[in-house]
Amino acid sequence: MSRLLVLPVAIPLLAAALTLLMRSKLAIQRALSVAASAAVLAFAIALVARTAGGEALAARIGGFPGPFAISFAADTFSALMLTVAALMVLVCTAFAIASRDRERPLLHPLILVLEAGVSGSFLTADLFNLFVFFEVMLISSYVLLTLGGSKSQVRSGTIYVATNLLGSTILLAGVGLTYAIAGTVNMASLASLEDPLRRLAVPGAMLLIAFAVKAALVPVHGWLPSAYPSARPAVAALFSGLLTKVGVYALYRVYSVVFDGDPAIRTLLLVIAATTMIVGVLGAIGRERVTEILSFHIVSQIGYMIMGLALFDSMGLAGGIFYILHHIVVKTSLFLSAGALRFFDDTDSLRDLGGVARERPVQSAAFMVAALSLAGLPPLSGFFAKLILLRAAFATGEYWIAGVAIAVSFLTLASMVKIWNGVYWGERPGDAPERPLRRSRVAAVAAPAATLALISITIGVAAEGMFTLSETAGGGLIDPTPYVEAVIGP
Repeated sequence: MSRLLVLPVAIPLLAAALTLLMRSKLAIQRALSVAASAAVLAFAIALVARTAGGEALAARIGGFPGPFAISFAADTFSALMLTVAALMVLVCTAFAIASRDRERPLLHPLILVLEAGVSGSFLTADLFNLFVFFEVMLISSYVLLTLGGSKSQVRSGTIYVATNLLGSTILLAGVGLTYAIAGTVNMASLASLEDPLRRLAVPGAMLLIAFAVKAALVPVHGWLPSAYPSARPAVAALFSGLLTKVGVYALYRVYSVVFDGDPAIRTLLLVIAATTMIVGVLGAIGRERVTEILSFHIVSQIGYMIMGLALFDSMGLAGGIFYILHHIVVKTSLFLSAGALRFFDDTDSLRDLGGVARERPVQSAAFMVAALSLAGLPPLSGFFAKLILLRAAFATGEYWIAGVAIAVSFLTLASMVKIWNGVYWGERPGDAPERPLRRSRVAAVAAPAATLALISITIGVAAEGMFTLSETAGGGLIDPTPYVEAVIGP
């Protein structure tokens, strides 16, 4: 299987080229897009099964020795991330097809290119290639964000691309300085450095700042709430599940493998995590559009993921990884529910909606399940993810961050209740036009969000199995020896 690690990148890129050639035949484009995403998902599931025991796999492109080759590597953590990312691409593609989300000839090729960039980011073992795959994501996501060409999309896209280009510039400079100091940018080779935080202090800081921009950590988070609400529904859902999580993944990988979880900056990471939680949830309180509220909550929830990294013990990392996987599923479901509102009602404003629960119960139930999971209510996936993080915080004596996490959870629940009361409960405003709905179309549009809501329930019910995988993934970060040996040899 090691030699096949390039497939999650190669399959989407090949399918993107084919769909571009078939741009006049939308049905073939759709079939190719779904088939490619399904193939990547199947491979990722097999990869999880192969690495579930803590093993790591690696492939060297071109036959060069480990430190110099273009290396792809997979352990339990990257395999889990690849699986959930492929699932989100498949579900969001299904939503785009069901809602006929102004499908244009470029939509499916761009989604596939984005998937290739995300997959490559999870599998590369090289900092420079991580930068390359980030740029693949940036280019495709910018075009997806502005697909349609409205003024709000172009304005938001300009903020998005300017901020991310600045982050990419910082990242590239950090990679260059790392090579100048260490003579390599292979992460496994960098793991053998003595006192890496001191030797790589400047480039290391640049790398972490660049990843913080990609992950939308406070105070470099402003681009996200500006960009996501203007995107088309399927695109916004895809972005919510994938883009910031690649930045979070890079933080986890580099901090653990390259800097060996150095405790010197853990307090700083905890402060950033807490600040991100608070600023994100407070930003959501005063908003009146569903997508704006959900966008600020992405920022807030990133704080929980960084909390797990900052605790950096077996329980903390397991909780952080569990939280990442849970959040990708739940947040994508919520954005798909918001997309259904925009499709059926032409708006997601709380002031213009009401009574949706009576008109479209399946869509409403999907939102309720995902919203309660985001807030952390049992027996859903969010409850167990937060419970693990809280246990880790108490075990390490970081009671204050546990208090922040609990308080933010209550505010998150209040925001979700606000959306429920404004959109799904109550009465529709008298001047809101009635739109005839076909049951088959309602079911098709609601199905993707409902599927992810059911997955959240399943993760909660089978929390022990997910925790075991997350614990194995966290163990591979605490002791990256299998990863290092797979990439460069014993």
